[in-house]
Amino acid sequence: MFDNLNLKLEKAFKTLKGQGSITDVNVATTVKEIRRALIDADVNYKVAKEVTDKIRDEAMGREVLTAVSPGQLLVKIVSEELTALMGGQKEDINIKGDPAIILISGLQGSGKTTFTGKLALFLKKQNKQVLLVACDIYRPAAIEQLKVLGAQIDVDVYAEPEVKNALQIAENALKYAKANNKKVVIVDTAGRLAVDEQMMEEITSLKKALKPTETLFVVDSMTGQDAVNTAKTFNERLDFDGVVLTKLDGDTRGGAALSIRSVVEKPIKFISTGEKMEAIDLFYPDRMAQRILGMGDVISLVERAQQTFDEDEAKRINKKIRKNQFNFDDFLSQLEQIKKMGNIKDLIGMLPGMNKALKGIDIDDDSFKPIEAIIQSMTKEERNEPDMLNGSRRKRIASGSGTSIQQVNNLLKQFEDMRKMMKSMNKMGGGKKGLANLKMFGDN
Repeated sequence: MFDNLNLKLEKAFKTLKGQGSITDVNVATTVKEIRRALIDADVNYKVAKEVTDKIRDEAMGREVLTAVSPGQLLVKIVSEELTALMGGQKEDINIKGDPAIILISGLQGSGKTTFTGKLALFLKKQNKQVLLVACDIYRPAAIEQLKVLGAQIDVDVYAEPEVKNALQIAENALKYAKANNKKVVIVDTAGRLAVDEQMMEEITSLKKALKPTETLFVVDSMTGQDAVNTAKTFNERLDFDGVVLTKLDGDTRGGAALSIRSVVEKPIKFISTGEKMEAIDLFYPDRMAQRILGMGDVISLVERAQQTFDEDEAKRINKKIRKNQFNFDDFLSQLEQIKKMGNIKDLIGMLPGMNKALKGIDIDDDSFKPIEAIIQSMTKEERNEPDMLNGSRRKRIASGSGTSIQQVNNLLKQFEDMRKMMKSMNKMGGGKKGLANLKMFGDN
């Protein structure tokens, strides 16, 4: 996400590196490069011009402190202006009401139904009793997809497959929710390949009848300015409360995220990456600006980890670390929890500077498969006592896992190094929780 934009902005900032002061000439050159980078990222031209004009005016109005170079100052100004462009501050979803009703809208293929499931899990983790409602009565298997997602996250789904009236289904679902003490009702509506009158009439009727506390428009960020134009059309008819950007882990230029708030004048409330139910984040404009500028987003990474990791499991692992009993079964358990957090490349990209370091490198969940295969090819006794893995056992494990003996040896060495680190931390009175002690495993 934003990889190309980040690289082009870096190139623009280089214009000011080594400069002793900010001048009309060097700022004009840098701002021109920033504008070009934004337009290449599919940012609306008018929006790109407005924001770069503000950057230029701000830059010329600031004094350069002795401790801050012109390049550093401009990065700060660009961060501030991108943050303002995307809304300035986080805006929460409205879940007041008894029950609160959330209406989900969007085009077909935008990731609308998957997001509906993600939002249900997000609210369930806040101890909300959630009901999903299947009102997409046109797309083949849409109801079944929602049922599968509901079962996956253990959330009830209300559906009437034989009924071909979305409004009737929604009204019946609302009665069911009140009778069964559901505090949040999330209504998944039909999408289309294009904005058509029938769909707009249907969802307008749903909003009028249900009076939702929150109406969200889900948009595929990979569609660039088309996403912004579609959002504008929807908003004119539906007057939604917020935008959800999906597929931000894809090969997107990022223009939708930067333009949509300014054009539609509605806040982005959530971002979604990948298919995993946990891969959903509240939208923080300042954090997104930092990611665009290659500064990472460690806070969001920590928050996602906190949401994903099981507290009882963390205590169990912490206890084993203190007793120096951490084994391969424990490591496999932690690996599974990492994978639940979302797309691996997206997670690593939240670390400062990593987008540039990972450019052109394909990292996905399959990267863990050799490690998992090696551990799963061990016996229970071997997982518990790695020291017993002699040459013949390692050869058997390599054969059984479809890996090389070198890969097995590398994993065992890295695991032993990690255990030594844990042991030394315990001697110093450490004992950090779970993954805080785990270093990333390298080439295997």
